[in-house]
Amino acid sequence: MSGAQPQESDTGIDVFLVRHGEAAASWGQSSDPGLSDLGHRQAREVATMLLPRLPANVSLISSPLARARETAAPLSAALSLPVQLADSFREIPSTVPLAERQEWLKAFMRESWGSQPPELLEWREAAFQGLLGLQQPAVVFSHFLVINAVAGRLQQRDETLCFWPANASVTHLRLAAGQLELVALGEEMASVIN
Repeated sequence: MSGAQPQESDTGIDVFLVRHGEAAASWGQSSDPGLSDLGHRQAREVATMLLPRLPANVSLISSPLARARETAAPLSAALSLPVQLADSFREIPSTVPLAERQEWLKAFMRESWGSQPPELLEWREAAFQGLLGLQQPAVVFSHFLVINAVAGRLQQRDETLCFWPANASVTHLRLAAGQLELVALGEEMASVIN
């Protein structure tokens, strides 16, 4: 593919962590919403933006949730590549009923990782290990708190909320010699998540 960036080399492999486009419903309204009309436009725009940056051997990986899969679809179609589903990039698990999820989420985002129960620490570790296990350049379609968990760990921060990745934002990581590096955070949003 013309205009491709460096692939695997001494500098490692590039990993683009993409937050899904705008969801059609909030986290407290649906357990697995698809994308809104705006979310579908954002998915097309991020595909267009990423295409010239990707090497021929890129892999596409997505959380199994609908909003992430639908965000991956335009890039998958443009590259004629399948999207691999990976539970390790699924949004944070919530143990409360759907009606209570928004309040639970707001409370969680004011906390630190040092105060979290084992199941949430395991969720965070699974996302991190999923990225460390990549063998080739990749675009990973995931969620707000997955991106926060990874970026926070790479910045050695204990807060559960380190930044506000916008819908369809791209956080750039590099994997080299078994180590992940944060190259650039994605664009930030100004208000609450959906």
